[in-house]
Amino acid sequence: MSKLIRFAAVAILLAASGPLLAAKAGNLDSAGTNVFDRASLQRGAALFANYCMGCHSAQYQRYQRLVDDLDLSEELVEQYLIKGDREITDYMLSSMPYEESADWFGKGPPDLTLTARSRGPDWIYTFLRSYYLTDDGWNNTVLENPAMPHVLWDLQGIQRAVTETITDDEGNSRTIVTGLELDQSGRLTPADYDRAIRDITAFMEYIAEPAILVRQRIGVWVLLFLTVFTFLAYLLYVEYWKDVKK
Repeated sequence: MSKLIRFAAVAILLAASGPLLAAKAGNLDSAGTNVFDRASLQRGAALFANYCMGCHSAQYQRYQRLVDDLDLSEELVEQYLIKGDREITDYMLSSMPYEESADWFGKGPPDLTLTARSRGPDWIYTFLRSYYLTDDGWNNTVLENPAMPHVLWDLQGIQRAVTETITDDEGNSRTIVTGLELDQSGRLTPADYDRAIRDITAFMEYIAEPAILVRQRIGVWVLLFLTVFTFLAYLLYVEYWKDVKK
């Protein structure tokens, strides 16, 4: 039994420290998202539909869920979020053919429904803010030489890398990126762009687990029930034991 207890304790410590170690190793910024902020999710849905779905799909999410969960009307979803001849009950699929896109880009654009669960919100937030332009095209400090170009550059502007040349103990030199600086402004200020990326990240957190919004509503009633049940159980305890304790 003692071995089982020690194993459980180690497993809990590893599970708790895992996200912290991953964030430190990846040098990621905190996304600071709030999936219960309906306005943020609505803005994120609009940005996702207009900037991400040109290539990427969210194949496990239906447009109808946006109506049910995000307090959007069907008219707004159909007018601003649905492209082409798709219906409100359809899944959020990109119009780009996957097979052809693999030939165009060398790799088919991945589905983004579960990216927030596999990568984490901090990774998404940092990645979308870490593009910089080189003589060979777009690069990224989080994911080197990404197949995806910087589709949000008109909002953020153009960043350039701040580099430094270092020499190791064996005399070998290499250039590293130490930071990014804005070389050309975009349509948004840096603060507004960060908020836009936070909204996209929050929306991707939501589509990765839409039930999280339902759990919050149910959780209030569950806690209320447990409070009432605990009070009634206490009264029953007092009634049963009042004669025994005399």
